[in-house]
Amino acid sequence: MIFFIYNLFFPVVFVFFIPGIIIKQIRRSGWKSTFAERFAIFGKERTKELQAYRGAVWIHSVSVGETQIALDLIKKWKSISPDKKFVLSTTTTTGQQLARDKINGMAAVIFCPIDFCLFVNKVFKLIQPSQLVILETELWPNMLYYARKRCKSVMLINGRMSDKSSRGYYRWRLFFRPVLKCFTRICVQSDNDMRRFLSVCPDAAVSVSGNLKFDRGVPENLPEIDLKEYFGAGKFSIILASCTHAGEEKLVAETFMRLQKEFADIRLVIVPRHAERAPGIAEELKALGLNFCRRTQGMDGKSQEVDCLLADTTGEMFGFINKADIVIMGKSMAGHNEGHNLIEPALFAKAIVTGSVLTNFRFVLDILKNDKALICVSSDPELEEALRKLLSDPALCEQLGRAAEQAIARHRGALEKTINILEA
Repeated sequence: MIFFIYNLFFPVVFVFFIPGIIIKQIRRSGWKSTFAERFAIFGKERTKELQAYRGAVWIHSVSVGETQIALDLIKKWKSISPDKKFVLSTTTTTGQQLARDKINGMAAVIFCPIDFCLFVNKVFKLIQPSQLVILETELWPNMLYYARKRCKSVMLINGRMSDKSSRGYYRWRLFFRPVLKCFTRICVQSDNDMRRFLSVCPDAAVSVSGNLKFDRGVPENLPEIDLKEYFGAGKFSIILASCTHAGEEKLVAETFMRLQKEFADIRLVIVPRHAERAPGIAEELKALGLNFCRRTQGMDGKSQEVDCLLADTTGEMFGFINKADIVIMGKSMAGHNEGHNLIEPALFAKAIVTGSVLTNFRFVLDILKNDKALICVSSDPELEEALRKLLSDPALCEQLGRAAEQAIARHRGALEKTINILEA
């Protein structure tokens, strides 16, 4: 009954979301040429190509972060079971671009169909997957309903549920309980995640397998980013504001401009979480009087070096982290407290500054805090003092970076454990 009601109202509600989806895809960078696959539209050649993957394991991710985990999973799984076939789907164009750039023939890459019964059913008939594996918390009712009917197993891996999300799922548990019951097995990151899933669906098969992000390594063939083009040939301390959201760019820029009066050899790189926000961010930086340029536009006729680079591209985050001395993690200040993945700068042994409450990455935050491997700021004004402390003491930066790297290394092993569960 739940699935019938969902499909009855889905087309009506979806009509109101179509303009937003179209605008977002126009603004967002990434792979767009096969976006019609979201509506289950495949050409003849594409259909023939995907028919060769019938019986494959279908792995679904959303955006760049989950797609990178999916790529690591497929690579490791392929090394264990070379004959196994895979189909990797993404939701966003940026995730699709990353998948296509890095897949190296290990799997077929598609856009995930919009969760309407006609679209989803058509894709399941085309691929006929033996298993559906979903990363983190993608709970699309039709996708799970048809997977339960057509696949040998339906798995959620690296699952997580924040306090805020769990309250919403619990409030609507009459709807989400049958959705969660579609999973053969739910593998979550921590004991807290397991408790939250079970509060919504007490009879779900939930177990703790760890966080797959801990098993990430520094990417091979890391692209070299030459910051001399923007900052000149001097020796500078690079502050990276990573995965920033609205309000954070202005906060970081204002803090940087005050600190630059004390530390003339510092430079700032801002990497917004959504590159399509760059025009608005550029206007904010202009209003502050900050000397900056956008990476997509280069120096754009500027006769001298700049103090700040607005990196409005996608897929280059690791390259910028590698160049940084201090990494400020976004979505943790200026009114945000969800946080972003602290593991990425820890892999590069970088000094990390973040907000003190990360509702989506609490487990990782606690690990690094317990090892005294980062600096947390409980309010926006504290950011300036935290950066001043690090800029005044390079040895402290190095100490924090090494501690973060070691803390992450101790929690590896989730990838192999998860593959063993999937194989079983």
